[in-house]
Amino acid sequence: MEAPLSLRGKCRLTARVALLVLALLLFVPLHYLFRLFRLPSPWPRHFLASAARICGARVRRVGTHLKRDVFYISNHLSWIDILALGGASGTAFIAKAEIESAPVVGWLAGLNRTVYVKRENRLGVAEQINELRDALAETWAVTIFPEGTTTDGKSLLPFKTPMLRVLEPPPPGVMVQPVMLDYGAAADDIAWIGQERGLSNAKRILSRKGSFRLDVHFLEPFHPRDFPGRKVIAAESRRRIEEALLQVLGAPLRPFRFAEEAIGYKPKPAE
Repeated sequence: MEAPLSLRGKCRLTARVALLVLALLLFVPLHYLFRLFRLPSPWPRHFLASAARICGARVRRVGTHLKRDVFYISNHLSWIDILALGGASGTAFIAKAEIESAPVVGWLAGLNRTVYVKRENRLGVAEQINELRDALAETWAVTIFPEGTTTDGKSLLPFKTPMLRVLEPPPPGVMVQPVMLDYGAAADDIAWIGQERGLSNAKRILSRKGSFRLDVHFLEPFHPRDFPGRKVIAAESRRRIEEALLQVLGAPLRPFRFAEEAIGYKPKPAE
C-alpha cells in the first residue's frame, strides 16, 4: 500500500513537477526548431540532464565516454538512469515497445530517438535488429540495459543477449563501452523494485527530501571483434561492470531478492 505524502513531500513533488514542465516548455520548442532546419538537436540531451537534476540527481561522470560509434551496456536501477545517461552522453536507448504508447513518456522517449523492441516477439527479432542497426548508424550512440529489469544497486543479474545480435558482426568502427551506475548510499531508496508501480515510484522520488549522488562510470571500451559473439560480449561487459561495482561497494554482490513477473516483482520463493 502506498504511503501517504506529508505536506512537505507534496510541496516538493509539486515544485519538481512544475520545474519539469518548465524545462519541457523551454527545450521542446528549441528541439523542433532545430529539426525544422534539419540541424542536429542537442536539446533532448540538455532536457534529460536538467530533468535528472530537478529530480534530485547530482550526476558525476567518471572516466571518459566515447561520443560516437559506441554501444553502451549498463546496469539498471531506475528510470533516473535514462535521464542521467542521456544527459551525460547524448545516447539513445532501447526500450520495451509498451513505452511507445505510454502518455507523455512515449512522446518524450521518441524525441530522444528511442528504439522500441517487443521482447515477446521472438519471430521478429531479425527485424528489430535491423532497426537497431539503423538507429546506431543515425544516432552514433545507443544504450541497452541487458539485465532486462531494474535491480537494487548491490546485485547484478545475468545479461540477456538477443539485442546484442546487432554486434554479430559488429558495424564498422563501433565500439562497446560498459557503464556502471552507482547511486551510493541512496541506491536502496532510489531503486525501482518490488511491487511498486511506476507512478508510485515517480511520486516517491519526486517528493524525496534533498538530492542524491549518481556516479556514471564509463569503463574501458573494447572492440567487439576481440570478443566475437553476443554471449561473449555480454559476459565481458558484465565482468567489467561487476568488477567496478565490487570496487565501489567494497563488499560482495548480494543475490537479487525479487523474481521478475509480467507486472512488478515478487520475492523469490525460499529454497
